[in-house]
Amino acid sequence: MVVAQNCGCAPNLCCSRFGYCGEGPTYCGEGCQSGPCTSTPSTPTNNGVNVGDIVTPDFFNGILNQAGADCAGKRFYTRDAFLNAANSYPDFGKTGSSDDSKREIAAFFAHVTHETGRFCYIEEIDGASKDYCDETNTQYPCNPSKKYFGRGPLQLTWNYNYGAAGQAIKFDGLNNPESVANDAVLSFKTALWFWNTNVRPVLGQGFGATIRAINGAIECNGGNSGAVQARIGYYQDYCNKFGVAPGENLSC
Repeated sequence: MVVAQNCGCAPNLCCSRFGYCGEGPTYCGEGCQSGPCTSTPSTPTNNGVNVGDIVTPDFFNGILNQAGADCAGKRFYTRDAFLNAANSYPDFGKTGSSDDSKREIAAFFAHVTHETGRFCYIEEIDGASKDYCDETNTQYPCNPSKKYFGRGPLQLTWNYNYGAAGQAIKFDGLNNPESVANDAVLSFKTALWFWNTNVRPVLGQGFGATIRAINGAIECNGGNSGAVQARIGYYQDYCNKFGVAPGENLSC
């Protein structure tokens, strides 16, 4: 159960090291800031890691250069756009030990590599033919003339994600979802928003938990073992490039 970023939790919930409300060891264990913590509450601190020192031009372009010349993403995604967006998320890749930072960045780019086909795709293939409108979500109602298919580095999908991301990042996600595919900095911001909101709280459970947080309903528990293995392969490769062990619990 995850409630909200930056805490202000109900009395029965813990405020995790990353500033989210929830239950269980991920939220109430190491780094828990408030609530029924099972360890001594502490305040997460920025470890001083420079994300740009890890995501070097060689690393970023090593992924980008694998995209074919006809790939739209090859002319869209840039390291500068990523670093610009990352400035809006000052804790990304900067919490825990330096190895923790490297593992988080490796995990993020492993999923980005898989979701975009090595930075080839800005938009989901045949996405316009699919219905990603949850009409039961009244907080972020669909605009009937818009489509909420996957766009950006983590393929932002569904009206409720476009609406919530737009509210957090200050763009009109419900009425202008196309902006995620037209502005590279905004595109990376939506990916980092989704990461911080849905994935970061489970980082401590291993890479497999991040797969489950992103696409578990479709890929985990035997749903698409090929996709799971592809994500794991990218993650292990990037951890190796960063000189850090990938940790345990790699699969979902």
